Amino acid sequence: MPGPHGHGSVLKRRTGWLGAPERRTGWLGAPERPEGWTGTPEPVRPAGRVRRLATPIGILAAVTGAFAYVGTVDPNESGHYPVCPLLKLTGVLCPGCGGLRSAHAFIHGDLGAALEANAIATAGYFLFAAVWVLWLVRAWRGQPLRIGLAPVWWWGVGAVLLIFTVVRNLPFGSALAP
Repeated sequence: MPGPHGHGSVLKRRTGWLGAPERRTGWLGAPERPEGWTGTPEPVRPAGRVRRLATPIGILAAVTGAFAYVGTVDPNESGHYPVCPLLKLTGVLCPGCGGLRSAHAFIHGDLGAALEANAIATAGYFLFAAVWVLWLVRAWRGQPLRIGLAPVWWWGVGAVLLIFTVVRNLPFGSALAP
């Protein structure tokens, strides 16, 4: 009678620390076959890696295209981009106001002007780059990208955005306004 691995013998499962199944890996992180394995090894498929890398590379292509457009079409000249609806209706600057000007300055290498236009957006560019590199490395290795933040972190991000919005709309925070 065939065992769980498709051949005649039943293989004993190896366990590691605290009785958890031991995951043994061989060359390039591929799972090592258990002792007594008589089946043929699975072929290494480069298409699997290409498929895993397609999403992060596609996201990078889309972001690069958007930044290229903003770098080419100057947001400091009126008529190219829509006006922020919150700013138009209430006169209040949202956390994203100045983001296009920030991106334009960032693309042209003027980090000071990018920070002046929207400091939060500029920090977001660097955060995006770091997360994207992590995503690409993990996709290359065949590992999923899991960023599990506790709710307190999300509340913290919301609080930072709220404080940034309030301060940039007050007279003493005019340095944060675009």
